[in-house]
Amino acid sequence: MMQGELKMLGRWAVLAVFGVSTGLMLPATALAQARALPDFTDLVEQVGPSVVNIRTLEKVPSRARPGNGSDDEMLEFFRRFGVPTPNMPRQAPQPNRPQAQEEPQPRGVGSGFILSADGYIMTNAHVVDGADEVLVTLTDDREFKARIVGADKRSDVAVVKIDATGLPAVKVGDVNRLKVGEWVMAIGSPFGLKNTVTAGIVSAKQRDTGDYLPFIQTDVAVNPGNSGGPLINMRGEVVGINSQIYSRSGGFMGISFAIPIDEAIRVSDQLRSSGRVSRGRIGVQIDAVSKDVAEAIGLGKPVGALVRAVEPASPADKAGVEAGDIITKVDGKPIDKHSDLPRLIGAMKPGTKISLTVFRRGASRDLALMVAEIEPDKVAQKTPEREEKPKQSSVGQALGLTVSELGEAAKKELKLKGGVKVDSAVDAAARAGLREGDVITAIANGEVANLKEFEAALAKVDRSKAVNILFRRGEWAQYAVIRPTRP
Repeated sequence: MMQGELKMLGRWAVLAVFGVSTGLMLPATALAQARALPDFTDLVEQVGPSVVNIRTLEKVPSRARPGNGSDDEMLEFFRRFGVPTPNMPRQAPQPNRPQAQEEPQPRGVGSGFILSADGYIMTNAHVVDGADEVLVTLTDDREFKARIVGADKRSDVAVVKIDATGLPAVKVGDVNRLKVGEWVMAIGSPFGLKNTVTAGIVSAKQRDTGDYLPFIQTDVAVNPGNSGGPLINMRGEVVGINSQIYSRSGGFMGISFAIPIDEAIRVSDQLRSSGRVSRGRIGVQIDAVSKDVAEAIGLGKPVGALVRAVEPASPADKAGVEAGDIITKVDGKPIDKHSDLPRLIGAMKPGTKISLTVFRRGASRDLALMVAEIEPDKVAQKTPEREEKPKQSSVGQALGLTVSELGEAAKKELKLKGGVKVDSAVDAAARAGLREGDVITAIANGEVANLKEFEAALAKVDRSKAVNILFRRGEWAQYAVIRPTRP
């Protein structure tokens, strides 16, 4: 490009910036956005002192080697530089040799932020998990040995305490006001580099990556060591805890996730008061409701939580919830997707009386129950062994099904009142996901207790149309939609 052309281009650019009417003039909105680019310097000065570096140590056995200093120094050299330790020649046992001792060794690095002026600090549970010692370093380089107040693995939130006062606590923001596209900033210790500031925007909200947490997704650069650090809005308020990244390499790839601060505060309050988190449970195993199933059973839209199994003697069992029910509301609050249910119930205090709205065989009904406290997940039992060969029915062959009576022992094992066992599933039934050993309990929203009822239900079905089947596989209940092949 010639010098004269460069001068001409520069003149047009200047005219456009100052708003002169030319063909190259930038839109007013673009100029306004350029002038409104964020400046994070004030936020760093405001929030930076509230962010801490967290180092964890673990005690590992070490043996004293009297009179063998050269070997010790060599082993220390290999340990510090990450080189595999060579096989050193062992000395013969010596009398009165000192017993093995435990020495603290570096375990990991993370981040955290000050919740209160008297030394309570929030971080991730995985940052302090398994640590024998926790060391907290402030921005003024003061270092404190911290006590773990409590850690909750389900939410990945932990609270530690240091003996200090007058500390600069963070301001907690309102996650409900957070918008997709909004600028946010992170401060932490990626790869151990303390007080590192990165920024980006909110990419999405309510990301389902955990049972109890709808994560905030951002494109803020978050790397190992950022865990536990704050996600900050442009008002200088903490709106989340940086917790996870999506990565194929172990480093940042443009997608990171933060725990919403309102959820984290709820957990931290319980950890500070009792050292543990109490969550509600009703005793159901759930799954998503597909569009096909919703249409086939008359629900309409794919909303709610499909009950696949009900724990015996649980609140749900006592209230009359059945496998195959779809929970659509809790105390009148809609369950839009199945992951909403454990979050809503989990946030409730055990002993709370609630009302469940369930959709069962074409109609909704309300059930009252009392929330219990969550327990460790139970391992599902195996599918019961086959019994003696019962009477079979081939009436369902048009759908690709051959079924037989369900024996009494199987009913007792599965805690079922009735049903028919699938002996073979081919063609349309196989494509729908049914297989040998499944137990069919309902067809087209009608209960099936035995072969006679199974045959009667099929006689009423229009076999040229899709038909919904409720079945059990072991302890799990689910729907299948069989679409017969048209002639």
